[in-house]
Amino acid sequence: MAEYDYLIVGSGLFGAVFAHEAKKKGQKCLVIDKRNHKGGNVFCEQIENINVHKYGAHIFHTNDKEIWNYVNQFVEFNRYTNSPLAFYKNEIYNLPFNMNTFYQLWGVKTPEEAKYKIEEQVKASGITNPQNLEEQAISLVGIDIYEKLIKGYTEKQWGRKATELPSFIIKRLPVRFTYDNNYFNDKYQGIPIGGYNKLIEGLLEGIEVRLNVDFFANRKELTKLAKKIVFTGKIDEFYNNQFGSLEYRSLKFETKILDQENFQGNAVVNYTESQIPYTRIIEHKHFEFGTQKKTVVTYEYPDEWSLGKESYYPVNDNKNNAIYNQYKTLSEKDNTVIFGGRLAEYKYYDMHQIIASALQKSKIFL
Repeated sequence: MAEYDYLIVGSGLFGAVFAHEAKKKGQKCLVIDKRNHKGGNVFCEQIENINVHKYGAHIFHTNDKEIWNYVNQFVEFNRYTNSPLAFYKNEIYNLPFNMNTFYQLWGVKTPEEAKYKIEEQVKASGITNPQNLEEQAISLVGIDIYEKLIKGYTEKQWGRKATELPSFIIKRLPVRFTYDNNYFNDKYQGIPIGGYNKLIEGLLEGIEVRLNVDFFANRKELTKLAKKIVFTGKIDEFYNNQFGSLEYRSLKFETKILDQENFQGNAVVNYTESQIPYTRIIEHKHFEFGTQKKTVVTYEYPDEWSLGKESYYPVNDNKNNAIYNQYKTLSEKDNTVIFGGRLAEYKYYDMHQIIASALQKSKIFL
């Protein structure tokens, strides 16, 4: 007889939400994670009394009131508004592209002037049928915004020339003709007061969690423990890479403690020129309006992915999507495993989308 109803592989947002919903339905769950902490990529490490986003900046935002109320039952969220800056050759620009950005670029003060400037550059480019990312971006926002704020950042992020990247990566670019630096249009936005660990702890309260457990190192014995599996790891690895390995982009982080109160005055500053190797610097205390005497900053470097490295961004090109669809077809024939999350579904998810997906699947399967 199986000891548990569900073995949940991965204690990130998908696994934690599903486990919480299963527990409410009287199901007995065991959550395992190969890392030495809960929470997956939303885990916060406390350094100098600052909640450091160990795996990159995580800013919660959603238009879904139900999702917002759901997370706020576990932890109160603050009023953090994401207003990143872009640093290009000792110049600073506001993001997303808005009237502040256009004034900084061209000295224009009215939406009419800004629209004319962009339209003039788009027309001058002569691009009518974009064949790659570079052409797509220029056809949307013109040469100045592309050269200063898109080209270098994107090429670093993907490790490829913009002319070698498919145009669909930038289907559209948010351009606002208002003086508004709020990056997200969503109605609800914030950071959990005290960090994301409080959210994960709330979701997993009363549920057995075992850390430092690698599912693939002891797969046979672990599978016997439960009637069903909820798998949030890499779907290709689950099926022994039989159709080939899916590709990702990876990241490297360099975190420093600085003996000063305020390093850059903002939580997120992007570095958009190609000569600077990192894509952004995160100053973590600003997510929670910190007043600590020291500060902690993280330099984020894009990294070419290979087996064994952390998988962050799926490379959703035609080749990889075709491979994923083979795994997806295989998974749909298996009624003992539920696949969910960024790695299992080979899809870039925002946090609120992962929670929505986990809630939806819990309604279907529980």
